[in-house]
Amino acid sequence: MRYQLTIITVLLSCISYSQELSSEPKSRFIFTPEVMVGITAEANENFPDHDPQFQLLANFGWEHDGNPQEWAQRLKGPRTGLTLGYANYGNADSLGSSITAMPTIEFNIFRKERLKVLVGMGASYFTTKFDPVTNPNNQGITTDITFSFRAFLHYQILSGKKVDWRTGVGYFHHSNGHTYLPNQGLNSFLVSLSADIKNTKKPDVGTPDFSFSRTANDYISLRGGYGINVLSLAEVFNDPKSVYTLSGEYGKVFNNTWKIGGGAYYRFYEHYYDYIKGNESLVQDGAEFDFFREDPWRYATNFGIYGTGEVLLNHFGIHVQIGLNLHKPAYKIDWRINEGWDNPPRDLPPNWVFGEFNTKFKLKNAISSRMGLKYYLIGTNKQPKNNIFASVHINSNLGQADFTEVSLGYVYSFNFRNR
Repeated sequence: MRYQLTIITVLLSCISYSQELSSEPKSRFIFTPEVMVGITAEANENFPDHDPQFQLLANFGWEHDGNPQEWAQRLKGPRTGLTLGYANYGNADSLGSSITAMPTIEFNIFRKERLKVLVGMGASYFTTKFDPVTNPNNQGITTDITFSFRAFLHYQILSGKKVDWRTGVGYFHHSNGHTYLPNQGLNSFLVSLSADIKNTKKPDVGTPDFSFSRTANDYISLRGGYGINVLSLAEVFNDPKSVYTLSGEYGKVFNNTWKIGGGAYYRFYEHYYDYIKGNESLVQDGAEFDFFREDPWRYATNFGIYGTGEVLLNHFGIHVQIGLNLHKPAYKIDWRINEGWDNPPRDLPPNWVFGEFNTKFKLKNAISSRMGLKYYLIGTNKQPKNNIFASVHINSNLGQADFTEVSLGYVYSFNFRNR
């Protein structure tokens, strides 16, 4: 919980600074109250019965069509903002409610002013969570604080001088990032009605020059990170432990907005190391992985290669990464333990049924992914040669959460040129 609170503090600090940056007079303020209703998908077998979900949100946004920074114009004047929301999940006793804080960004799509897509990533506090005795059927939420992700499509149905009415449809996801098990997460599908209450005063932008040259530059980057995860639902393995990461990459930045690159990563999993050093059941003499004890450090490590993409928003970056694991042997232990039963017990019994190495295993063992937010000390609109960033990410095995990570990194940019 202490680690999660650290991550939430970082997120909220980013949110606060984002507000400060976005409140400049060249970016018009928009306040949007929003009501959502929908369904919460069952996270597990015997999931508690529940009524439809209800959400009430307050969105504080800034329209960047008048922002002269290059990223704002390259992205056709997106809207950035902060959402604060309350959700009721239709069962006060077993599912409770949540409060969410989430930075967001919204784009026009298909060159249609009325049609926009919104994405956001933040944090939520839940009033009710899983308990093996008092609330065993809610395996969706097992920690007080979770990460939250939102993707929505909005359509403007009526437009007025002071208020624009919109409807929407989309998806909400909550997960603790594999910091405690079970971690089934909550997936919700919702429709919404919202009202953009506009600041009718036009931003004072004078006659800025919104024309930009087509540019490119190269960069190299180094990053070190600290993460946490758990190994298994079994009590003996369900305490969070450390994951240490190192990464290096090379790539290019186009028009000071789109960043594309590739590199290599190294990770060390404390849970895997302790399992091997502790001579647990799957590495004991005569067991399937007894040879792991020859070199616990080697078999507790993971390295691979990856490709990465990022959208630069001056001080902030929206980052995604997909990789190929070249070495992750201890994931076989992970899979054997966790995929054996549909509803694993909290203590491993003698007749435990281990997971099979099927196609699903091969894909999850091979493919890694990473999604999160970066904060750059120096705004990228200044095109600095040297920069430092902090980031918050969720790392996954083919979309299934692996560990939650905070990191610090360095970027060196060079070879600036017009295209």
